[in-house]
Amino acid sequence: MRPRFLADENFNAKIIAGLLRREPTIDFQTASAAGLRGLSDPLVLAIAAHEGRILVSHDRETMPSHFSRFITDSPSPGLLIVDQRAGLGDAIEQMLLIWACSDADEWIGRVGYLPL
Repeated sequence: MRPRFLADENFNAKIIAGLLRREPTIDFQTASAAGLRGLSDPLVLAIAAHEGRILVSHDRETMPSHFSRFITDSPSPGLLIVDQRAGLGDAIEQMLLIWACSDADEWIGRVGYLPL
């Protein structure tokens, strides 16, 4: 099964829009659609896990440590940290590559960082 994604509240909407323009079949839920506004990182991770979605974030400061704690008690579909300084085109291409060339099971309990 292909990976499904959930963006946290501060994830760049232009990346999501660009991905969906390139590949409309990608299952990528926005923070707004998931009702994540104002929620804590641990709760966002729990929602992503419940929905079976890899959480996508720019937060490389606190999200990886929250993720490490979360997976000690609960399974998670994974976390993908996208550097905010990455170019839009690079971020879109690399996320498209992850979606097209990996299986959702490969990401369980893993943290990935972009750019690769």
